[in-house]
Amino acid sequence: MLLPRALDLYLRHVTIERGLSEHTIAAYRRDLGGYLEWLAADGIVDTAEITPAVIGRFITERSSAEPPPASTSLARLQSSVRGWHRFLAREGVEVDDPSGRLRPPKAPRRLPKALTIDQVERLLAAPSPEDPVGIRDRALLELLYATGARVSEAIGLDVDDLAHGDVLRLRGKGSKERIVPIGSYARDAVDAYLTRVRPGLAAKGRASARLFLGARGAPLSRQTAWLIIRAAAESAQITSEVSPHTLRHSFATHLLQGGADVRVVQELLGHASVATTQIYTHVSVDTLRDIYATSHPRAR
Repeated sequence: MLLPRALDLYLRHVTIERGLSEHTIAAYRRDLGGYLEWLAADGIVDTAEITPAVIGRFITERSSAEPPPASTSLARLQSSVRGWHRFLAREGVEVDDPSGRLRPPKAPRRLPKALTIDQVERLLAAPSPEDPVGIRDRALLELLYATGARVSEAIGLDVDDLAHGDVLRLRGKGSKERIVPIGSYARDAVDAYLTRVRPGLAAKGRASARLFLGARGAPLSRQTAWLIIRAAAESAQITSEVSPHTLRHSFATHLLQGGADVRVVQELLGHASVATTQIYTHVSVDTLRDIYATSHPRAR
């Protein structure tokens, strides 16, 4: 099968059948687009011409590029290539999977960065309570920290997702839904936004069911959400790097430090495996030391 046709089939598969997010699909399109360009430059135009040696040469060239790619980027690229070839073999487009022996590089295990409770409180208090945009931004920040939602999940919320009182319905990766509690601080902030700000924003654009709206009434974008978080961090004089995932990391870390069971945190975060959640347990080592020092008779 010609390369562009094979790529189009795969992207439709991950979009329609697997229901992956736009962000993930864009990453697949970017990675595999670069792969197909390299194949075309090598004179390969059909999937039947791709061999394990060809894939190995592609990965070797990419890994030895200057500047060298991050191990996470290289691992994602290999995963994209493997996923495409597995799909083609499974669908009968190709007889064999030439990427079967491809092994991703071992990425270094990095601990997620979490803010202290004091830093979170300063971050949440940063937006102005007198400004309509500040009321919206405060609601978004409070909701992210209260629920551990991914930014994509928060901006994908509809107003109806809040119709269950003290719990919230989130749609995670692969369109999987989960129910999470929402604390009183976040609920009050969201209610203030819904009654005082959202009607005015909604009147500026086309009718949208989305909870968070931009200045022109359109659904809030990931880029705008990122800018909101960064602006709040600067206003709160937080010098450490604050990313869109920082409040999610802080949510998990603070729950575990407060004594929450790791499997409960797994459910709240929407992790398919508890192994993914257990990385947060390493962040709470200082808490373990404190408990040991105050509890064990021979700790001192």
